[in-house]
Amino acid sequence: MRCRLVCANCQSSIYCTILRNRKQPKMAAHTLSKLPTISSTPASLFSNSSTRRRRLQSLPLPWLGTNNVSLRSSNLRPHEQSKRRPIAASVLSSLPTANPERLSSAEKVPKWSRKAIKSFAMGELEARKLKYPTTGTEALLMGILIEGTSLASKFLRANGITLFKVRDETIKLLGKAEMYFFSPEHPPLTEAAQRALDWAVDQKLKAGDGGEILTSHLLLGIWSEAGSPGHKIMATLGFNDEKAKELESLSSESGIVDD
Repeated sequence: MRCRLVCANCQSSIYCTILRNRKQPKMAAHTLSKLPTISSTPASLFSNSSTRRRRLQSLPLPWLGTNNVSLRSSNLRPHEQSKRRPIAASVLSSLPTANPERLSSAEKVPKWSRKAIKSFAMGELEARKLKYPTTGTEALLMGILIEGTSLASKFLRANGITLFKVRDETIKLLGKAEMYFFSPEHPPLTEAAQRALDWAVDQKLKAGDGGEILTSHLLLGIWSEAGSPGHKIMATLGFNDEKAKELESLSSESGIVDD
């Protein structure tokens, strides 16, 4: 219905204003009619935690190339959480040996010290960093220096043999590995490195004083392998038989341990 108010001053402007005020509710009603209607109140929608989780687990994500995404809440109840795979961790209790029958015999084999085992593990890691296919005596030597707190590593640094010098001499002696070569997770020991480990065990058994096999025994085992890369690098950096005897005497003193 069209109404017209007569005004002596501005008749047309009053008429147009009435038309705009009547058309505006129609446009608003037309817009609201296209919105989805919600049968329940917002409080009832989000009062149930399971309903909220089901809504979160089926969110459309077309820009990620998928229709659904699964979201898991961090505060789920224990029976609602998914089973997780237990983390498998292996701890070294002994080092490799070329005489496995010794472990099964009645002879009591001394254990390696914690720092000696860590030095061995650091040597494997250093061989992988340099992309070498095997763990040699040079890698064991670097592992001792990386561990850094044992008597053997302190003795080496006191005589001017550092990790950076050993690494540089290793690259000069053995060269760099190929760019696209990847070492295995546990690079196998070379024959010289294995003999160095067994030499350390034999020397500890000959001493017969009990106790653990120290990192010093491992270092002396490397020095015993004349012609190996580790021996050559130690000799190049000033290590000799006199220093080997000095280290051996320090290791044989009563109460000397790695830890």
